[in-house]
Amino acid sequence: MASSSSSSIPPSPASSGGAGGGAGGVDSQDTLGDGPSSDTGKMVRPNYVLKYTMKGHTKSISSIKFSPDGKWLASASADKTVKLWNALDGRYEMTLEGHSGGISDVSWSSDSELICSASDDKTVKIWEVKTGEMIKTLKGHTNYVFCCNFNPQSNKIVSGSFDETVRIFDVKTGKCVKVLPAHSDPVSAVDFNRDGTLIVSGSYDGLLRIWDATSGQCLKTLIEDDNPRISFVKFSPNGKFILVGTQDNHLRLWSYSQGKPLKVYSGHKNEKFCLFSTFSVTSGKWIVSGSEDHNIYIWNLQTREIVQVLEGHSAVVLAVACHPTENIIASGALEDDMTVKIWKHQEITE
Repeated sequence: MASSSSSSIPPSPASSGGAGGGAGGVDSQDTLGDGPSSDTGKMVRPNYVLKYTMKGHTKSISSIKFSPDGKWLASASADKTVKLWNALDGRYEMTLEGHSGGISDVSWSSDSELICSASDDKTVKIWEVKTGEMIKTLKGHTNYVFCCNFNPQSNKIVSGSFDETVRIFDVKTGKCVKVLPAHSDPVSAVDFNRDGTLIVSGSYDGLLRIWDATSGQCLKTLIEDDNPRISFVKFSPNGKFILVGTQDNHLRLWSYSQGKPLKVYSGHKNEKFCLFSTFSVTSGKWIVSGSEDHNIYIWNLQTREIVQVLEGHSAVVLAVACHPTENIIASGALEDDMTVKIWKHQEITE
């Protein structure tokens, strides 16, 4: 489990309440937008198998992300480092060191040349992948920085913190250009939409908020009836929907325009940690999430059916990521495990 000395991966009290709603009509092509995919009428069940287990981190894995060009996998850890691995064969490449506190999140620029990392040392750092050098330290947050993301243009970085604010930084200057008094509890996740005009933030206060990325104005506040703590938020690739993980053992797919959840996914366990979830679009349309029962869950986006459970980790699986073009899933787990794993889809032969 997460070490009590680092709040890189903070536990939180379990929320009460169940999920409402469920089977609203979402066209899966409409939901995910761009990206290669098989015809949804011929969708096959996923058959991911464990290919590589990467060791090296000395504390919990908090976040993992594939580079947009598909070459690299970055893993962030409570051990204060980011490690880079070959995305296809798991080979270790380098370690980025410089933070003085555990790291909770990592994100890539669109050209795969820069990485940003969010840390308990209250800063976000920008790294140049080619050299492994830290080129900027973004300051302003007054408590642990828990989440970060580049915008698609990669000239801005959004971050969320335990100080309950969302900040927008200019990548070139390293200066904070906007402070959004976003929430009344720690901000657990932030994300830009596909054209960088909107930011979504989620928080332990149970609120899902949409912001104008330029003006900083709050455009919309969405809330579930039972107000469960939000673990994670992510725009769908076309920006019409938002995937929201909550600490009541549910994932919900919200419609931005309708302001309500259209789909609810359950079966995994999420009551204590901020688990990542994501969309898989390389073969069929799936939702993928870590789980506190040490597994990775894959759902059919349309039917909400669990189509595969990946077993292999020996601790809470906090971090999951899907490769941009190949049928590959990566996962990372907490302190009793501390490994990054790469899973690849194998065609099922009749």
